[in-house]
Amino acid sequence: MSGNQEQSVGGGSAVATAPLVSAGCGCGVAAATPAGGDEAIREAVRRRYAAAAKQVESGEEGCPCGCADPISSDLYTGGETAGLPGTAVQASLGCGNPVALAELRAGEVVLDLGSGGGLDVLLSARRVGPTGKAYGLDMTDEMLALARRHQAEAGVENVEFLKGQLEAVPLPDASVDVVLSNCVVNLSTDKDRVFAEAFRVLRPGGRLAIADIVVEGEVPAALRRAIELWSGCLAGALEVEEARGKLAAAGFEEVDIEITRTYGPEALGEAGLRLLAELGIDPAKVPGRFASAFVRGSKPA
Repeated sequence: MSGNQEQSVGGGSAVATAPLVSAGCGCGVAAATPAGGDEAIREAVRRRYAAAAKQVESGEEGCPCGCADPISSDLYTGGETAGLPGTAVQASLGCGNPVALAELRAGEVVLDLGSGGGLDVLLSARRVGPTGKAYGLDMTDEMLALARRHQAEAGVENVEFLKGQLEAVPLPDASVDVVLSNCVVNLSTDKDRVFAEAFRVLRPGGRLAIADIVVEGEVPAALRRAIELWSGCLAGALEVEEARGKLAAAGFEEVDIEITRTYGPEALGEAGLRLLAELGIDPAKVPGRFASAFVRGSKPA
């Protein structure tokens, strides 16, 4: 990631500045132009998050593969996660707290796109209560198994984890009140389809509340072609105005994008510097580009 800018988008408050994190975590795939295109990227993402789930299951310490510190640090309070398995928090590879952003209400039905280890689903289930329900959608068998284990350990009944892809949600039209996502939409190579699916499954008046990585300005083409940076939440990030336009094109109203953290190059690390060197990218030209953001929208009533 990059950048040390202190600015807000869409009326947000001043943002926190955090150091850049490398795409590696010891289990990434080689940076390269994907010969298989979108499918190669999807498989790289699946392998990376499968490895993260296995790392958590094994009890191994350190950052799981995916979006790691400083992106995923200090997103939840101890009170929010009290009573949930510690590994559910460890397996959370997000860049925000969309559950708090969504202002969930009792009785609502929630869908978390790319639910991973299930933390945001379990938190959502608590907020909507026994008259509501929380779905988690993930394409990775290992993450689904981990999430279901966390559900059982937490004793939460109003939860269901589904296998599938963001671009083809296995739920009927107008079936949920809120769609959440946490640092996952950037991993998709067809974000138009992701936003269209989110709009489809929302009921009239439903809300979109996602935390994700965005970019201010253009990303060098070499970054867009790097599989490792796709699977590490970097290369697939949308430019802020591009994201706003895609959400509006999908039908969302009241679209708001609030920058919450920006990322600088000072913590790029040796692995990240090697990767940029292989891609022929000058680290000095990266700052100011990548940030975490809260993205909101609503479906017309």
